[in-house]
Amino acid sequence: MELSLLTPGHWTDYELLDSGDGRKLERFGRVVTARPEPQALWRPSLSEQAWEARAGALFRRARGGSEERGEWQLRRGVPQQWFVDYRNPAGLALRMRLGLTSFKHVGLFPEQAANWDYIYDTVRALRAEGVERPAVLNLFAYTGGASLAACAAGAEVTHVDSVRQTVTWSRENMEASGLDGIRWVVEDAMKFVRREVRRGKRYRGIILDPPSYGRGADGEKWVLEEQIGEMLALCAGLLEPTGCFVVLNLYSMGLSALLARTLVDGAFPQAATARVEQGELYVTDSMAKRLPLGVFLRFRRG
Repeated sequence: MELSLLTPGHWTDYELLDSGDGRKLERFGRVVTARPEPQALWRPSLSEQAWEARAGALFRRARGGSEERGEWQLRRGVPQQWFVDYRNPAGLALRMRLGLTSFKHVGLFPEQAANWDYIYDTVRALRAEGVERPAVLNLFAYTGGASLAACAAGAEVTHVDSVRQTVTWSRENMEASGLDGIRWVVEDAMKFVRREVRRGKRYRGIILDPPSYGRGADGEKWVLEEQIGEMLALCAGLLEPTGCFVVLNLYSMGLSALLARTLVDGAFPQAATARVEQGELYVTDSMAKRLPLGVFLRFRRG
C-alpha cells in the first residue's frame, strides 16, 4: 500500500508564511493571521517580532479554557470578514467568504483545495461517461468548499451540516461563486444517512469530513472513534456499485492513513476494485517546512 503526501498547488490567495511552536502564520488574501496549530512542533523560522509585525489578526487562547477557544486581536483596518478566490487550470473557480471565529477557524481549510480539484475532475469525468448529473453527498460539510467544487462540475449536491449558521455561510459562498442548486440540509449527519438508507437513496459520490467530536442539530452526540465504523458502513449502502467515488478526511491527531484504509476496505465493497489513494494532507511554508494537516483517503471505481 503506497502512502501519498498531498498538497494543494493552485492557491494565489493563500500562503503559509511560517510555522512552529504550536502556531502558524498564514496569508488569506490581504489578511495575515497567526493562530494555534498543535502539529507545528518545530521551531519557527521567523522571529517573534517578525510574526507580530506581519500578523494583522492574532488569535489568543482564552485563559484557563479550551485551546480551541479564544479571541482575535486585530490591527486597525483589518476586517472581521473578507473574500478569497480559488482557481485551478481545469476551470474550477470559487469565491469564499472568510471570518474570524472564536474557535480560531476562519471558514476555510486551504489544504482541502487538493480534494476540491479531485472532486471537480471526478464529477466531470463521470459526466463525460454519460452520468448527466451525478448525485453527490457531502457530510459534515462545513462552509462547503467540496460542495461548491462538485456543483461547479455539474453534480446534484446534497450538503449536510448540523449547524444552521454554517449552512447559511455555505449558501453565501455558493452565491459568491456564481453557483446555484445545492440542496441544504441542517441535520445530524448520522440521522440523515440512516434515513437515506431506509429510503433506498443512491449517490455517485460521498464526501466525509467528520470532526473528532460534535453535536447534531438536536443535541445528538458524535464521537469519531465510536461512530466512524457505522457511518462508513451506512455510506457504503448509499454508494452506487460502479461509477462512484468517495473522499474521506480525518483530522484527529493519532489517526493514520493506514487506519483510514482499513476502515474503508472493511466498509466499502466498492473499494476492492477501485483506484485508491491515501496519505497525509500538508502545506509547505515559505521556509520549506511541511506542516501535516490531516489524513485523507479517496477512491474512484469506474
